[in-house]
Amino acid sequence: MQLLAVPNWSYARIRDIDHAVRDLLDVGNVQTHYAQGDVDHGRTVTAYSGPHDAVFGMTQRLAERILPTIDLPRHTGVHPRIGAMDVAPFLRLDVGPPPLAEVEAFAAQFADTFAVPVYLYERSERGRHETDLPTLRRGGFGGLIERELNPDFGPDRAHPQWGASVIGVRDWLLAVNVNLSTPDPAAAKEMARRIRLARQEGDERFLGVRSLGFTLGSRTQSQLSLNFTLPDITPVDPVVEWAMDLSTVLGTRVVGTELIGVIRSRDVPGATRLNIRVDQIIPERVE
Repeated sequence: MQLLAVPNWSYARIRDIDHAVRDLLDVGNVQTHYAQGDVDHGRTVTAYSGPHDAVFGMTQRLAERILPTIDLPRHTGVHPRIGAMDVAPFLRLDVGPPPLAEVEAFAAQFADTFAVPVYLYERSERGRHETDLPTLRRGGFGGLIERELNPDFGPDRAHPQWGASVIGVRDWLLAVNVNLSTPDPAAAKEMARRIRLARQEGDERFLGVRSLGFTLGSRTQSQLSLNFTLPDITPVDPVVEWAMDLSTVLGTRVVGTELIGVIRSRDVPGATRLNIRVDQIIPERVE
């Protein structure tokens, strides 16, 4: 079974840890597609694929190296999060049923090893709580403290340094950032608001598009952060072009775009506004 893992970690650009992560990825029996941190988000995204045992083993080894360096009460960053390994989605790349049992077993092992509450999400969720990541993250790490939790695995209290983690099988999504020339986040937040409203009203350009607006203090910019959760029906380019046009109306301009993580080969023709590296492109099926 061939899997893709895209764990997100609540740290960014700590040199020793970055080097250790890359060393681990280099020696493991996995193919690395992405490993990059953002200081404004306070977040590092990794993406790698390979045989399922190698992928689960790599995720475990990364957690063993990264988690001891994270103390969420001292963490800063604009990206919503509830955990040190905030979310770890898994996707099957070869033909076959979704790896629900295998991912559930990994989630249980992770919770037991690190004493971290684990919520299953998306296709792995079993009817005990919300399935989507934004709802599970509501209130952030601070909202977990001193509260009794109802996780799928692990303790019913958040770990004092590492919070809780969200793990599961999910469908494909594209994570895209549109960066604006002004550090004032008002325009980015207004774009995000308009996307949410248009989506609710059934505008087909924004079906399945989640949106947030942030300040990027280190770059003196702001950012419209987008998740395309229905990439089969919602291409990237029309949304980026809409943002480019609206940015001028709102008194700013688009100065760059970013693809965070990976993209399927079938989605590349509809995402020409992004600078995509070859190693970020995942073939649809690995036979």
